[in-house]
Amino acid sequence: MATCPPHPTNPPRPHWWQRGWVRYGALTTLLAISGLVILALVREQTGTQGFLVGLGLAVLPVPLLIAAFRWLDRVEPGPWRNLVFCFAWGACAAALIAIIANSFATRWIATATADPAGADTLGATVIAPVVEESAKAAAVLLVFLFRRRDFTGIVDGVVTAGVTATGFAFTENILYLGNAFGTDQLTGDSGFASVTAATFFVRVVMSPFAHPLFTVLTGIGFGIAALSTGRHHLRRALLPLAGLLLAMGMHALWNGSAAFGEYGFLAVYGAFMVPCFGLLTWLVIWTRQRELRTVREELPAYVMAGWLAPAEPHTLASMHARRLARQYARRHAGKQAARAVAQYEAYATSLAFLRQRGRKGRAGPDFAVRERELLDALWHRRDVARPALDHAARATAPPPVAPWPGYGTPGSHAGYGYGYGYAATAYAGYGYAARPGGFAPVAPYGGYGHGHPAPAAPAFTPAWVPASFPAHIRSRPAYPSAHPAPHQPLPRRP
Repeated sequence: MATCPPHPTNPPRPHWWQRGWVRYGALTTLLAISGLVILALVREQTGTQGFLVGLGLAVLPVPLLIAAFRWLDRVEPGPWRNLVFCFAWGACAAALIAIIANSFATRWIATATADPAGADTLGATVIAPVVEESAKAAAVLLVFLFRRRDFTGIVDGVVTAGVTATGFAFTENILYLGNAFGTDQLTGDSGFASVTAATFFVRVVMSPFAHPLFTVLTGIGFGIAALSTGRHHLRRALLPLAGLLLAMGMHALWNGSAAFGEYGFLAVYGAFMVPCFGLLTWLVIWTRQRELRTVREELPAYVMAGWLAPAEPHTLASMHARRLARQYARRHAGKQAARAVAQYEAYATSLAFLRQRGRKGRAGPDFAVRERELLDALWHRRDVARPALDHAARATAPPPVAPWPGYGTPGSHAGYGYGYGYAATAYAGYGYAARPGGFAPVAPYGGYGHGHPAPAAPAFTPAWVPASFPAHIRSRPAYPSAHPAPHQPLPRRP
């Protein structure tokens, strides 16, 4: 007897606060109100002329600092909306919290101790570092909690914290430079002997990285916490707190340098600030090179499965080759093609990091879904990206090397010198070796080689990682599991 299927039940509607437009609207309203209030407060303290002068001088280092942090984030660039939020939070919300809390605390201390001078010193060296670093750390915490997919390591923590601190320093510089201009208006000073020139030299020329340097310590704490496995809950909680305490300590040392005598500022600047800045710069650059090495080591799994071309791991692990690919696409196919190549590079990098987290047991339950999304995004951009990456690979090819051990028969990579162990069917016009049923030649841009259209997107059919695959990948599962198996299915092209 036929039975009717059960009546489908409607899924529960999300709570009104869980709707995206509500959250975005509330956050935008909060930042807008904070911006208007901080604008009124700064203008009240500096006057209209002082505000305009301070604004014009304070904006000068902002593009350089934003460009520097964006450069650090070039391996896996995060979305611009995160950076806009961080800058707005630092310039509006964090600055407003700092002005109100610092003023209230300093007045309370002055009233309680009847010592205004001591209250100012205590407020600058103790109250201000705690309040300001906590307010800036709130932005890093929000991105860490609600944009977890974009926050995967140390570089993301550095960029998030640095951009937040850049926004905070921008508003603070307006206030300091505007007050300095007002002082010069009263005393009649001008030129290099003015208070405005001295303030500009100290805050904009000598130490534009001061606030970013403090908050970056908090960002590093969050970044290391992001790299920790889910079972290390105590470590994930203590690392950001340790970074925040270090940021407060360095901030207090910087603010208290004036109390160390006539040359206290220069002593702290030379003995602490410059070495710390150099050490953190080295750490971030080393981390970026480590990320590129991750791309080079993780993507060959998808080459073997047929999703990527043989030379792509090498090309995507070189910033120079990436730039050449984007330039080639822009020159021969326009800006849209260059944007597609940049997106292809970013998605491939995210895929490599995702696989690394899966091998180390740090991937979330949505690992397979996220992997599929990234692979689909790569596949839809392959027709534009692969000719550009082919060009970049040929332009940056290293000298011939011996085939990798355990990869089978060396392939015929003319001009590359790689032995990947694929069959001898070469890519038309490029000299690549493709395995049977694997890569079809990608049609280059018109007039720049030979080739045929790429096949349809591959289906997700389970397949085993070949036994000849390198041991460091073959011994890890492709998907995270509570009980890792020596061979786990990998999405594979038919």
